[in-house]
Amino acid sequence: MYPVSDRFLARLAESHQVATEVKLFLTDGSVVDLEHIGGSVTVDRGQAIRRTCTVTVPDPHLIPRTPADQLATYGARLRIARGIDYGDGSRPELVPLGLFRLDSVDGDVNDGPVTLQGKDLSAVIADDRFTAPYTVTGTVVSAITSIVQRSLPDAEVVSTITDTTIGRRTFDVEGDPWAACQEIAAAAGAEVYANADGLFVIAVLPDPLTTPAVWEVAAGEGGVYINASRGMTSEGVHNGVLARGENTTEGVAPVSYLAVDTDPDSPTHWGGPFGRRPLFYSSSTLITASACQAAAQLKLAEARAPNASGDISSLPNPALEPGDVLRIVHPDRSRELHQVASFTVALDAGGDFPIGTISAKEGS
Repeated sequence: MYPVSDRFLARLAESHQVATEVKLFLTDGSVVDLEHIGGSVTVDRGQAIRRTCTVTVPDPHLIPRTPADQLATYGARLRIARGIDYGDGSRPELVPLGLFRLDSVDGDVNDGPVTLQGKDLSAVIADDRFTAPYTVTGTVVSAITSIVQRSLPDAEVVSTITDTTIGRRTFDVEGDPWAACQEIAAAAGAEVYANADGLFVIAVLPDPLTTPAVWEVAAGEGGVYINASRGMTSEGVHNGVLARGENTTEGVAPVSYLAVDTDPDSPTHWGGPFGRRPLFYSSSTLITASACQAAAQLKLAEARAPNASGDISSLPNPALEPGDVLRIVHPDRSRELHQVASFTVALDAGGDFPIGTISAKEGS
């Protein structure tokens, strides 16, 4: 969860004044504080581009009409935040929701309103497809950094992982550089994404069974719980992943690792009533058994996820991040631990705050 004060979390469960901020950074260097009347930011770990935004503004003058307007607008960026105005004369406590490339501006040219849409900066990497074969080697962090800074030379890449050596890998012409970053990160059992501050982060998905809950969504007086649903499905679920690596360019012998669901209490236990349903993953970046193991365990966590899922509606918390662990206390006082997969933050005070989850477990 994005760092916020205890006061912030306590006030979420009370009546409070929502504060929002939208800044438009034009390519000519000017910065505009946008008056806005609506919009939202969607954050979804399951999408290649994790953060997207829509902002509604009343001023039709934002629609580019001249070549100069277009030059200033195409390539512009939006920085969006939401928080709480405590009403005591102090500055509002704002939480960043993302730094976005402005992708479209449209609306009524005379009366407005105007809708702005954008994607986080990983879209810049994804769109800058390889126009010649592109070879990476070295380590996970250095390879990802080289691809990111190929498109955004000033981008900051932050790593929280133990760096891992990768095999030489050449990506083809027309290849997606952002997908390449994800493939490389998998060699360390990690994922890469653009965070709320607009930084590129390489990190391992937290284990919901060992990671402390960052927020309690409880029913009853003083709680933020609105409703919840719970489900299970076997569609698209795998309980084992075989990760394989072979790099003939470097003369590295084939390596592999099979990660399986070993929890005897799990409904997808490998070899239990669910059976054996393996998924296969291969990459020439995997040149050691430990790298295969890390990649297999990462892919297994994703492959098992659809088995137990939940969707929660609560009062909005803009500080949440995908991967956060939540403690849910239902009206019957039963408790579960959920790991956040997706949510949408509105730029106004109304509406529910739906949270999709990666997994749900009984918890205390």
